[in-house]
Amino acid sequence: MNPLRHSLVAAGLLACAAFASAQPAPTAAADGTPPPASAQGHRHAKPMDPQQRMARMQEHHAKRMEALKAKLQLTAAQQGAWDSYASAFTPPPPPAGPREDLAKLSTPERLDRMQARQAARQAHFAKIADATRSFYGQLTPQQQQTFDAETLPRMHARGDGPRGHGPRPGDAPRG
Repeated sequence: MNPLRHSLVAAGLLACAAFASAQPAPTAAADGTPPPASAQGHRHAKPMDPQQRMARMQEHHAKRMEALKAKLQLTAAQQGAWDSYASAFTPPPPPAGPREDLAKLSTPERLDRMQARQAARQAHFAKIADATRSFYGQLTPQQQQTFDAETLPRMHARGDGPRGHGPRPGDAPRG
């Protein structure tokens, strides 16, 4: 390694160590309970179990869908199309039976499993795409414009955030 690069790497490591040691560690409460996840920071919080994570994602999705429905101001005639659209997002049930340990499977068996999962994801996406196209066709031009703005992926909305993840159109300004 070239001496300049070695010096830069060493300086970077020292800076990281100094920064990490300067951060106050969250302390436990008097009763010994750990600090809340908000005090620990999002990235360093204890990972959630899969059921908690799925419940949190479903709750977030339900809130976003309700907000979208409110912004679209749907008519009674559009309600059936909305219901079909919203129900398309329901994930398929997990496969029945015990999950096999991947380490016990041979490479071709693991590849077959991955292909089956990929096919299931593609079928689910096709269901969502068809329902979206059908619902979109029921909207007025103004509602279509609102739908387009509200469903624009964050990374394409604006590039002023980290890795292009800016606020969505209509989001309240930060600050």
